[in-house]
Amino acid sequence: MTTAREIMTEGAECIGADEPVLLAARKMTEMGVGALPICGTDDRLKGVLTDRDIVVKVLGAGKDPASTTAGELAQGEAVTIGADDDAAEIMRTMAAHRVRRLPVIDGHRLVGMIAQADVARALPDPQVGDLLQALSTD
Repeated sequence: MTTAREIMTEGAECIGADEPVLLAARKMTEMGVGALPICGTDDRLKGVLTDRDIVVKVLGAGKDPASTTAGELAQGEAVTIGADDDAAEIMRTMAAHRVRRLPVIDGHRLVGMIAQADVARALPDPQVGDLLQALSTD
């Protein structure tokens, strides 16, 4: 069975929990991504910051992206997937938590990210269709 390690995008970069959202937006632009994992000073994952979070929770709320930190937008425990978890577990986790991106961890270390598009490229169409339906249903 296909594992997270096989379909993830390697080289995921964190934004520090104490770093400004403005820096996160610049990193997203440079890397061409729509989300960054938020890591604490202990190098542990604190959450995931998305471009939508920046628009809705910072800009739309009238906050200053230069003084708002990424950590302020981290909500609860981050949803992750283990590097050796199989594709079925990836899809179950995405569907259960209604997330389109998952940080991939090996132990406590961030090793990559899996996006809905990565799953779509790696798995047969019927499985991808089931995931899309689960993520799109209210």
